[in-house]
Amino acid sequence: MVYLKKNLILLIVTVFALAVLAAGCGQPEKTTPSGESQAPAPKIKDVILATTTSTVDSGLLDVLIPVFEKKTGYNVKTVAVGTGQALAMGEKGEADVLLVHAPKDEQKLVDSGAGINYQLVMHNDFLVVGPENDPAQVKGLKDCALALQKITQKKCIFVSRGDDSGTHKKEKSVWKKAGVTPSGKWYQESGTGMGQTLQIASEKQGYTLTDRATFLAQKQNLKLVPLVEGDAVLLNIYHVMQVNPE
Repeated sequence: MVYLKKNLILLIVTVFALAVLAAGCGQPEKTTPSGESQAPAPKIKDVILATTTSTVDSGLLDVLIPVFEKKTGYNVKTVAVGTGQALAMGEKGEADVLLVHAPKDEQKLVDSGAGINYQLVMHNDFLVVGPENDPAQVKGLKDCALALQKITQKKCIFVSRGDDSGTHKKEKSVWKKAGVTPSGKWYQESGTGMGQTLQIASEKQGYTLTDRATFLAQKQNLKLVPLVEGDAVLLNIYHVMQVNPE
């Protein structure tokens, strides 16, 4: 029940934030003769949402988008890519709204003036998952950098997103903290979204870094288990912003 309640709150907050941003693309509120405010029909019926693949693979957008469309009257066209590519779309004006999870890179876009109405909407966490027999013996570690060092020492297969996504950026930051530059046959880049990366790691019986929501949504089809979690560095923060139309 606690888990469901948290997800309901997350959904409400996210829908509200997206609705506020979308209002910038529409008309001002109309007032009826009785003095009551009436939600206007939006000028722009289609809104392009550029977001990370994790929001799709986790099933979040399957719930979020219908609620948002009903609330606002907009039709949402979702482009699910890595956060790096989503931010690039925002910089080029190729999207209307961004829902992403790489705060340092997001702030650069906001500072440039290309992103406006920047808001924190939700967070979950990352975790390292891997085969149940755990050849690197990292299960239960609360230090993710130490876990990556042990995976390196054992040369166990590690499957990286390798796609400049928010998850990939987080992974690279933890490798840096571990003092490791991963390379070799044991370190493999999928170049795909989180869902596919999990499938590859499962097939190869390797380790990977994943957001919790996507893992939970797909775990029944995976031969992977949670091994490393709870490190403060694994916090996964999502922001939403409007792309500056000017």
